[in-house]
Amino acid sequence: MAKENGRGPARRASDRGRLGRLTRERVLTAALALVDREGLSALSMRRLGTELGVEAMALYRYAASKDSLLDGLVEALYLELEERLAADADEDPDWRAGLHRIARATYAVCLTHPQAVPLIATRLLAVPLAQRPAAVLRDHERVLTLLRGAGFDEAAAADVFRAFTAWLLGYVSVELRPVVDNPDETDPAFRLGLHRLSAKELPVLRQTAAALAERGGPEGLETGLDALLDSFSSRLSAASG
Repeated sequence: MAKENGRGPARRASDRGRLGRLTRERVLTAALALVDREGLSALSMRRLGTELGVEAMALYRYAASKDSLLDGLVEALYLELEERLAADADEDPDWRAGLHRIARATYAVCLTHPQAVPLIATRLLAVPLAQRPAAVLRDHERVLTLLRGAGFDEAAAADVFRAFTAWLLGYVSVELRPVVDNPDETDPAFRLGLHRLSAKELPVLRQTAAALAERGGPEGLETGLDALLDSFSSRLSAASG
């Protein structure tokens, strides 16, 4: 039996909290809700334990470390993506329509959980391909299956995959980038903090700031995606011909 400092059996932290016994899904749901409300800086094992009504040590059965918990949040985002795609289960007539469907669903998930979106970049930069959460790998498989089914060879499919991923995540990052300086201001110039920008050194940025404050929305996402995919469509046609 385990000892703690020679004083007797070590106490096992209970995993039964205010909402009943913990599960990995319950832990990740609570973690994502906390990040949605207060941002990533608020997330810690101690704080999450308080949210769930358990000791922090009980959480380590479901996430072995803080990094594991962050990877779990990425997993939760991609599981929500799968749910959205399943709810929109119409058959895609071609590969471009399929990529558009994935892009729209990903955009919707990201705008629902903007505080967690930075993890998609930071954690996937830190985690090798084979160690990524299963839901992330299924997303990669989903995109590549569309491309290979359309007739792209391995090299071309990899090119499209990279370009599609870069556009999608880049677009979302720009959409969610803070622009408003003071949300309590009603005057547009002060709301955007234009008085902080040098009219002499940054005239075009000042002039364009109001447009930058408006989101491009899913329409902008799809317009840019079409422009990107046009060149790949031409390559596919040439290869088929």
